[in-house]
Amino acid sequence: MSYAALAGRTAVVTGAASGMGEATARLLAADGARVALLSRRRDRLDDLAAKIVADGGQALVVPVDVTDQASVDVAVAAVHEAYGPADLVVNNAGVMLPNPIDNGRVDEWTRMIDTNITGALRIIRAFTADLVAAAAEGRTADLVNVSSIAAHLTFPNYAVYSATKAALTHLSAMLRTELGPRDVRITNIEPGMTDTELGGHMDNAALAEELRGLQEAVGKLSSDEIADVIGFVTSRPRHVNLRQVMILPTRQA
Repeated sequence: MSYAALAGRTAVVTGAASGMGEATARLLAADGARVALLSRRRDRLDDLAAKIVADGGQALVVPVDVTDQASVDVAVAAVHEAYGPADLVVNNAGVMLPNPIDNGRVDEWTRMIDTNITGALRIIRAFTADLVAAAAEGRTADLVNVSSIAAHLTFPNYAVYSATKAALTHLSAMLRTELGPRDVRITNIEPGMTDTELGGHMDNAALAEELRGLQEAVGKLSSDEIADVIGFVTSRPRHVNLRQVMILPTRQA
């Protein structure tokens, strides 16, 4: 679907090098938004930006590591210099590293917390003033946090990942109490089984195989289908906030 209301907006998408972030960036650009592409992998961003421009859209490549505050600061300056303030921010960067809790993988815990929680907070801190200013001017302002159904459901061996997503879901709810009265919309997206690179980050072969089996049993959503939901919620009239969307394959319980 296309969403004409997105035309002319200035969007920032983290985790834009692949999966849901890439699909969301493509959709926003196709509907007329200027899109800043944020991710660690510059080569993937360059390829994506070239495709967007070839299709008539506008895209800015902004290499960034959301776990590094200095990197985020440089990225924000680049966005502001090229496009000015943002009015649509999609917090999508994330990592999923499941393992039994008694494996004691502090390295994985730290990486997930730094990316999924603190990284999201760094982006929120960086662009909140932009969103508040846009709303004060009577324009639509959106912060979209991409969480997971793992925020609610229990999965053995996914304790820390699920905890980070529960934190992001609750953070979205709390931000709504602070920013909603200033007309900034906060939307929390919680996908179920989706075809992304997340499973490829895992170093536990048995759990990776288990995930593949579950996806084969219940099916999986495409990244484009998640992007379509993000396009829909951010194109509603500015007084309408779809606060939380859980999207699952039909066969997933």
